[in-house]
Amino acid sequence: MAIGKVEICGVDTASLPVLTNERMRELFPLVHGGDKAAREEFIQGNLRLVLSVVQRFSHRSENADDLFQVGCIGLIKALDHFDVSQNVRFSTYAVPMIIGEIRRYLRDNNPIRVSRSLRDTAYKALQCRDKLVTSLGREPTVQEMAEHLGIPQEDVVFSLEAIQDPVSLFEPVYHDGGDAIYIMDQVKDDKHGDDGWTEKIAIRDALARLNEREKKILRLRFFEGRTQMEVAGEIGISQAQVSRLEKNALLHMRKLVSSQ
Repeated sequence: MAIGKVEICGVDTASLPVLTNERMRELFPLVHGGDKAAREEFIQGNLRLVLSVVQRFSHRSENADDLFQVGCIGLIKALDHFDVSQNVRFSTYAVPMIIGEIRRYLRDNNPIRVSRSLRDTAYKALQCRDKLVTSLGREPTVQEMAEHLGIPQEDVVFSLEAIQDPVSLFEPVYHDGGDAIYIMDQVKDDKHGDDGWTEKIAIRDALARLNEREKKILRLRFFEGRTQMEVAGEIGISQAQVSRLEKNALLHMRKLVSSQ
């Protein structure tokens, strides 16, 4: 079924129940105590969460029913491993687990072949990431993952990059109701770099005109390789705010550079 349809995997998404946080807290001890009825109620009450994650992959040609079923496996794993003693909402813990399960499914069905050893390293890194997200309450850095696994940072980065799905150059990076910015807009052409030094001067001058918060966001994102979630945690704002400030800063710099 297409994701836009009301029915997916034979489930009428419009009629899916929604559990309150209070009800989930009541169900946790019952579920972990082996109560099958409570387990079924909990899973049914969180299927909308799976659906919301599946919709993130709507740009892919994968069958939505298949992704929904795989996402349900991630939901069940999250329920089985959730630690109620941690001060973390279930959805905060479950969403990365569901996304991880779907991404593993997509990688296993990827036509591009990756060596077994590299794939194993990547899976260990993903499992490590899930554990650190739970213990730290945020996205771990590459350094933290490498230290936890006892391998070089380069191995973590290389293995994760090797299993990434290929994307189109025309895939939008930003779209805020106006003109979209595509991946191809950010691809560098090294063959025509005779005037590269003048561009660097223009970029440096444009960067100097940004305010301190914009400078810090761009430095963390593009010079230190941080994720938007990591930047949000360091600055103390939401990921959505980081995304908006980053976009505005880049557009501002583009205008300043083009005017020089």
